[in-house]
Amino acid sequence: MFKLIIKRVLKNKLAVAGLTFIFIVFFIAIFANNIAPYDPYKINVYKVLEPPSKEHILGTDELGRDVLSRIIYGARVSLKVGFIAMGIAILTGTILGAIAGYYRGFIDTIIMRLVDVMLAFPTLFLILAVVAVLEPSIYIIMVVIGLTGWMDVARLVRAEVLSLKEREFVLAARAMGASSGRIIFIHILPNAIYPVIVAATFSVGGAILIESGLSFLGLGIQPPEPSWGGILSVGKDYITVAWWMSLFPGIAIFLTVLSFNLLGEALRDALDPKQWAED
Repeated sequence: MFKLIIKRVLKNKLAVAGLTFIFIVFFIAIFANNIAPYDPYKINVYKVLEPPSKEHILGTDELGRDVLSRIIYGARVSLKVGFIAMGIAILTGTILGAIAGYYRGFIDTIIMRLVDVMLAFPTLFLILAVVAVLEPSIYIIMVVIGLTGWMDVARLVRAEVLSLKEREFVLAARAMGASSGRIIFIHILPNAIYPVIVAATFSVGGAILIESGLSFLGLGIQPPEPSWGGILSVGKDYITVAWWMSLFPGIAIFLTVLSFNLLGEALRDALDPKQWAED
């Protein structure tokens, strides 16, 4: 089954392109210290707002710092926020969704009403409110994004658990005396993991986009820490004289989020049981 899924994903050229770009961004983020041509924090007042050149491929910013180096280091921030926030959202949504679907009754009602209440608030406004009260930091942002993005995952997992809990293998495990926790985490969740994988892929791109938006508004990663949204925010003030400060971090955000979305679309198609039957 795993080989079939990989085969179907690799048949999608857009997904392969997205996956390739994601690997490139990962490589850049991991080896930023070796790849970045300059110190992203070093100020050089003699090279303020220099346009792209051989010396500074993507130009310099308002403090003379190399834009390419800051974008390279900003990849670390974006991927860290994206994956940790995704992990928090997936873990929270999976556990609550599984509990709601398995136990039903009062527990299900409480969890699903909590989901409804959370979805009633615009996610970005809720995040802005929390971040405005707390001191902005990368850890606060990761936790807040994760804890405001679990609702859709909980609904997906609940639906899968409701479908699986009456299947023969679950009834057999229950008849053999398996505990509820063992049934949920050993027998049911492994068979409900496919939609979670797809949701996780989309969640990474969404978290990167939200972090960039917060940094653009000045409520995300704080200077001088390099962040794609932060670079873009400063660049808007110099858009008429230093277009490169806005263009290149914007392209980095666009291509990274697009790559995760393309991969998510391919995984959704590859994990569709109808497609397995065709193959």
